[in-house]
Amino acid sequence: MHQPATAPRPRVLHLTQPVDGGVARVVVELTRAQLTAGLDVTVACPDGGLATALRALGADVRRWEATRSPGPALPNEVRRLTRVIEQVRPDLVHAHSAKAGLAGRLAVRGRIPTVFQPHAWSFEAVGGVTAGLARGWERYGARWAGRIVCVSEAERRTGLRAGIRGRWSVVPNGIDPERFHPAAVDTVRAGIEELAGVDPAAPLVVCVGRLCRQKGQDVLLRAWEEVLDRVPRARLVLVGEGPEQGALRAGAPESVLFAGAVEDVAPWYQAADLVVLPSRWEGMALAPLEAMACGRPVVVTDVAGARESLPPGLTSCSLVPSDDPAALAGAVAELLLDPLLRESLGHQGRQYVLSTHDARHTAEAIAGVYRELLGTGSGAPEAHRRNAAVTPTECRESIHS
Repeated sequence: MHQPATAPRPRVLHLTQPVDGGVARVVVELTRAQLTAGLDVTVACPDGGLATALRALGADVRRWEATRSPGPALPNEVRRLTRVIEQVRPDLVHAHSAKAGLAGRLAVRGRIPTVFQPHAWSFEAVGGVTAGLARGWERYGARWAGRIVCVSEAERRTGLRAGIRGRWSVVPNGIDPERFHPAAVDTVRAGIEELAGVDPAAPLVVCVGRLCRQKGQDVLLRAWEEVLDRVPRARLVLVGEGPEQGALRAGAPESVLFAGAVEDVAPWYQAADLVVLPSRWEGMALAPLEAMACGRPVVVTDVAGARESLPPGLTSCSLVPSDDPAALAGAVAELLLDPLLRESLGHQGRQYVLSTHDARHTAEAIAGVYRELLGTGSGAPEAHRRNAAVTPTECRESIHS
């Protein structure tokens, strides 16, 4: 945040649950950038791999045990988080995703400048009465967020349609181009132990994401039989873990490999001929951005957050209807059979990500939000002004208490 040498370092407290997948990667990259910029960064999260990675960066990590979903444990989770906040005494709280957004805003209640970043709205993941309750909470909880940061314009519009009123900024997800970059496919595949028994020349499709209904791996498996009819030697790798893992494994053919959770996803993108994300909904998925940064073509479903991750000119080749196995199979098979088109799409995708989704741009845009909330600058920097999306007057104002 480029603080003057004499100014005290802002103390930022990130709250996160979940601790895996895209949300965790966003928290890691923001923490890395903020520590480099000289901020005093603490992260409250459950123990595990995320906590270990954050400590390795030099962040202060506080244990906050919390389940992924709301439930009877919520009051105790809020109390534990309140104690963490009292100990850390942050200047600003940044809550990531629905659970931390719920517990964090209940613990802080607007007494400290608070940023809430949904990373896809909770009410999209459920239905019926539960969805109604989730929408009701988000409408009420908006009063305790100084800023709601959405990762796509579509995510902001979804919030507005749900009746959520607050001050908004749109800050697209970014990736680290030094970590995600092209590499020789043969060399990378030779270094991945899980691919030891796979024909090095076999067309390889990779899907990275939590194994859950949102990410749509079940649709991809339904499409896979048709892909094999057209490309018999093709192999599919599902990278990640999640609640649907058992069901997905039970119905998967031998040509599908389950790699589980991996510490570094970059080699899997680099090893792929094609990366697929068959999501049912998204805020803005990291997987297509990471894959394109590695120079790999992608196929994603036509849902709002995923659509915004694609370069405008690539949608005709890379976008398919959601929950449509036949359309997905057709797009995957056609690209596997056209190496020249894959190479062209991969090159275009990388140039697009480098120009619009560099993690440094994202970090600076978030820094602009912090400066506004903390009153430490004249306003957002140019990068933030490009990304900020302010609603009409009635939507800029916080809802009345």
